[in-house]
Amino acid sequence: MKKEESTQKWMSRVLEAIVETSRDHLLITDHEGYIRLVGDSSYEVYGIGKEELLGKNVIELEKRKVFSPSVTRKVMDAKTPQTIMQEIPGGRKLMVTAFPVWNEDGSMHSVISYSHDLTEIMELKRRYEGLTEQLKQFETEIEELREKHQEGFVAVSQPMQAIERLIKKVAAVDSTVLILGESGVGKNVIAKEIHRNSRRAGGQFVEINCGSIPEGLLESELFGYEAGSFTGAAKQGKQGIIEMANQGTLLLDELGELPLTLQAKLLKVIQEKRLQRVGSTQYRDVDFRLIAATNRDLEKMVKEGKFRQDLYFRLNVVPIHVPPLRNRPEDIAALLKRVVRSLNERYGMDKRLDPAVTHALMQHEWPGNVRELENVLERMVVTADEEVITPSHLPAEIRLAGEEQVAMEPSLATSKMSLREALEQVEEKWLRYASEHCRTTGEIAEFLGISQPSVVRKLQKYRIRSK
Repeated sequence: MKKEESTQKWMSRVLEAIVETSRDHLLITDHEGYIRLVGDSSYEVYGIGKEELLGKNVIELEKRKVFSPSVTRKVMDAKTPQTIMQEIPGGRKLMVTAFPVWNEDGSMHSVISYSHDLTEIMELKRRYEGLTEQLKQFETEIEELREKHQEGFVAVSQPMQAIERLIKKVAAVDSTVLILGESGVGKNVIAKEIHRNSRRAGGQFVEINCGSIPEGLLESELFGYEAGSFTGAAKQGKQGIIEMANQGTLLLDELGELPLTLQAKLLKVIQEKRLQRVGSTQYRDVDFRLIAATNRDLEKMVKEGKFRQDLYFRLNVVPIHVPPLRNRPEDIAALLKRVVRSLNERYGMDKRLDPAVTHALMQHEWPGNVRELENVLERMVVTADEEVITPSHLPAEIRLAGEEQVAMEPSLATSKMSLREALEQVEEKWLRYASEHCRTTGEIAEFLGISQPSVVRKLQKYRIRSK
């Protein structure tokens, strides 16, 4: 008998020790929900001491919101193990699991519950989600800054993608680059991209348009001058454009307009990497990356004696031919989006293009290339009163050209097709056009003003493959 009593005491002490030392908060009740054993951490968990909990019923404590809901009550009602999230005073959250203990006759003997404080974990989760959201915001801002920094460089078409790859190659070295193309195609944008990706990105990017400065002033602008070298000169002299580009990149735009006399002087600077200011006998060392750009046919000018052959060979190390916008319609849609977004940011607006306007602009020949496109969009954005820019806002020459094109289409009224067939013909035509000029079904949906699932369904209907 004494041995049995000793064993019971030993077991009771072990049980109490398990309850007291468990990392999870333990609470044990009888079959009616009265607390018989509870861990010493009760005050930390519930804000109530162990002595105040012993002998109390969980249903009463649930009504007092000591813990809500009571997992023990749920076990007593359901007669099965239960796991719940429990709220306790102070806004803390517990993960609580409770198990019924049965007598030999199948009646409930007691309920044991284990509580684990998730407050810290939930806080860490909240912080993680906040940091993740902040990281996404930073990534968005970085992408926006990158796009702003590129200043409209778009490479959707195959020719422009080839140019983009070439830019990355030539940016790694200091070879002279000659950019050729019509006015307004974005030759200066390509030059800036080369500079931005080069080891000279920390230096200045200096640009001069050789055709916009009178011949008499061009020499002093390029090479600088010493004090008192000519009438009207600054007393302290002036640094030239070439010197300003030291350790950076110099873009000589419209190089074909450079007079023959200055071509010889420029050739000497390129060869020797030093120059003399106007009115000076001293040489100044200069270290710059040279990029030249022109819309003129330099080979033809060499044959006509209007451009030095030796200078042409010096410049034509890495030629980049930029196609006109009319030959790369895939870039037009991307340019429209980027320019409108840039204008909205600049003027604090929220304008957008009607799909019909986008279609008309993509059909335009753009003789003035990207520069003309930017000017047309800015005119419409700043003058339109409505948020959506419609065909009525288009310049007359673009609107009339679009109307003439529609007028040239075969008349559907003279055909024997039904209205449904006519609508399907027009729908298929628009879908084929959009699929040829957009990269994804999302872009097609935006272009046509319909949902992406509708685009996918209609492409399948007409057996049109998207890119």
